[in-house]
Parts: sequence; structure tokens; C-alpha cells
Amino acid sequence: MTMEALPKAPEIDEKSPECKDLLPSQTASSLCISSRSESVWTATPRSKWEIYRKPIIIMSVGGAILLFGVVITCLAYTLKLGVNSLKVLKMIGPAFLSLGLMMLVCGLVWVPIIKKKQKQKQKSVFFQTLKSFFLNR
Repeated sequence: MTMEALPKAPEIDEKSPECKDLLPSQTASSLCISSRSESVWTATPRSKWEIYRKPIIIMSVGGAILLFGVVITCLAYTLKLGVNSLKVLKMIGPAFLSLGLMMLVCGLVWVPIIKKKQKQKQKSVFFQTLKSFFLNR
């Protein structure tokens, strides 16, 4: 077996001009685009539904699951069922109760957090306009 001379792969330190062109540029616009948060540049007013949609859905689903757990738990303790059915209902009922309560509380806690974020955003916009007013004189 003979080994042919293979072309040498460029080292990490040796970057050709073509390689430099392929590197991602870290400009402000590319960082802003890759950001998951809302951009300051496109501050379009959002409706209340767009702002509070997720917590409302979480609270609604949590409330429904909580009521389902209450009904199942009440049925487990009031109906005369077989031993196996009774064991299953007594396990599933409290599980749905706790899951529903957890989702309901998460939604309820989420609303004040969103309100606080909205106030901070309004303050930030106010200070940016104030800053640009004084710097552009």
C-alpha cells in the first residue's frame, strides 16, 4: 500500500479570504433579528388580546381541568362502584385537581408579570425619546 500525498487541510489559524467571507457577521441588525424578544425598532402597538392571550388560555384550560378533577373526585366518593373503579377514580381525581390548580395559578401569576413588563417597556420608550431629544440638540 502506498500513501499518496493528500493536500494539507488549512489549520484553524490559517484562514483564507474566502473563509473570512463565510463567517457570520455580528452586526447590530443580525443580533436584533436573532433575538427572541421584541425589537425596539418595530414597536407596533399590540391589542390587549395579543398581550394577554397565553395567560387567558392557560387559566381557562387550568380551570376546566380543575373542574373535571372536582367532578371525578366527587363521583369517586359518592357513587357505589366496584373496588377497581373506585381506586382508579380516587387516584385520577386528585391528580386532575392538582394539575388544574397548578395551571390556573400559573396563569394568574403570569398576568401581573406581563403588566409589569408593559410598564417597564413604556418607561423605556419614554427614556429613549427623552435621550434622543437631548442628544440631538
